[in-house]
Amino acid sequence: MGRKVASQLVENLKHAGIKHIYAVTGDSLNEVNDAVRKDGDVKWIHVRHEEAGAYAAMAEAELNGIGCCAGSSGPGHVHLINGLYDAQRSNASVLAIASTCPTYEIGTSYFQETSPMKLFEDCSGYNQLASTPQQFARMIQSAVQHAIAKKEVAVIGLPGDVAADKAVDSLTATYSLPVKSIFRPTDDELQKLANLINESKKVTLYCGIGVAGAHAELIQLADKIKSPIGYSFRGKMVVQHDNPYEVGMTGLLGLPSAYAAMHDADLLVLIGTDFPYQGFMPTKCKIAQIDNRPERIGRRAKVELGLAGDSKDTLAALLPLIETKSDDSFLEKQLKIYAKVKENLANAAEHKGTENNISPEFVASTVNKLADDDAIFTVDTGMCCVWGARYLQATGKRQMLGSFSHGSMANAMPMSIGASIARPNQQVIAFCGDGGISMLLGDLATIVQYKLPVKLVVFDNRSLGMVKLEMQVAGLPDSQTQMFNPDFAAVARAMGMKAYAVSHPDELEDTMKRALEEEGPVLVSVMTDENALAMPPKIEFEQMKGYAESMIKLVMAGRIDDVLDTAKSNLKHLRDFL
Repeated sequence: MGRKVASQLVENLKHAGIKHIYAVTGDSLNEVNDAVRKDGDVKWIHVRHEEAGAYAAMAEAELNGIGCCAGSSGPGHVHLINGLYDAQRSNASVLAIASTCPTYEIGTSYFQETSPMKLFEDCSGYNQLASTPQQFARMIQSAVQHAIAKKEVAVIGLPGDVAADKAVDSLTATYSLPVKSIFRPTDDELQKLANLINESKKVTLYCGIGVAGAHAELIQLADKIKSPIGYSFRGKMVVQHDNPYEVGMTGLLGLPSAYAAMHDADLLVLIGTDFPYQGFMPTKCKIAQIDNRPERIGRRAKVELGLAGDSKDTLAALLPLIETKSDDSFLEKQLKIYAKVKENLANAAEHKGTENNISPEFVASTVNKLADDDAIFTVDTGMCCVWGARYLQATGKRQMLGSFSHGSMANAMPMSIGASIARPNQQVIAFCGDGGISMLLGDLATIVQYKLPVKLVVFDNRSLGMVKLEMQVAGLPDSQTQMFNPDFAAVARAMGMKAYAVSHPDELEDTMKRALEEEGPVLVSVMTDENALAMPPKIEFEQMKGYAESMIKLVMAGRIDDVLDTAKSNLKHLRDFL
């Protein structure tokens, strides 16, 4: 019969630099599986759940440029969706192969039939269904080209019978054609921004992941205009290191210092960030924004001047137009505020906690101290994000992955799979919430099967901590936030993984050292304080009022012990933070 469409697919994957397909095999995917087996260069990574596969592919894409996952008909498609939503919102170049039922069965309510075109419409930038080998030859090139060039999810619907058909060579471009270009605003627009900066006495720069690769230019600009630099959570690892002008993060997980620097400024310049929380943006200063996606400009803040461009290209062209300022009083004021905030954070981390109520700040700080200079961290959504944001420090070599835009639980462990496979020579550490790791617990077996040396730190606070806090500040008594957890260390050992359970703070550092020195995968389950308080950068009266109402309702419900425990713990955290 000759070369099959499935083999043509694998050829295209290899040419695009894709080395792994994360998938659960079966049914409509069998031809693709067989083509991978015959090829030998592209590796099939057998995950236990397609959602884990999508997250692993997303992590590989963020670290190495592109990733690939696959799901078979029906349930396999549906399981991919959450991870693909995350990849799409994070601008990760992920190719998803959605194999489906035979073409002659489409539209007949066939067993496991779903419509890839409908299912993936909202979580992809490219989404097509191949009906013939001729179509597929052109679609696969277009899909890969789109994923790489636009940094989005591309979905190829591939019926099983088409995958088994004889391949047809494309009459158009055969493989993806990577392109690189200079992207910056016009000279007139740059001059307008330069004029704004030159005329303003107090300028704050606020940056996101979009400044990756522009660190040197960013520091030069801050030095010239004596500007503090704040950053988003996702931008932390590319902004914070070797940066004498940084004042931390703002947002729900942020710090008072960054909030103050932004709100005290005459001019705020947003660079490479799509920071989602409009409520943390100042309204009384001028705001300019630089973004490589013009459609995003102005959707989070009242922007006066918007410029479309790559951060590095734009800042390099802007720097010669900027006048050097001599007055550094605004910068020094913000740095003093930040110094106090850092002191408070350090104080909080020194409180180790008690047996079965270990301080999560102490845990995160300890991991930060022991981790490699080029460690890759993955963090679960919720309280793990808080501790990661505040205590994992950038070095210029470290990277941090998370569900920063989609906000999904259960992302840290599967992301660690993709990170470890993508970067086998780097340390990978996952901050897992007890709620998050419970969702995809089966993929611990994937880690063991492929002997991935990931280190999983489980913050076992027996609750959905962030949800509990959200309910309290809204004036609601926390309900259905408590977790009945297994012994996570015992579960990991049953899966074939080394594991340690830490219940006393004095055991933590030695246990973490031992875990990080192990060659293979290790899970460390830590019994943390369920009432640890994540203070926002600015405390509103309504939040304080809601918290008080929540405590009153708990008292009325007869939960006086819960109120006393919560109040005692939260007063300690509030004292340390302020």
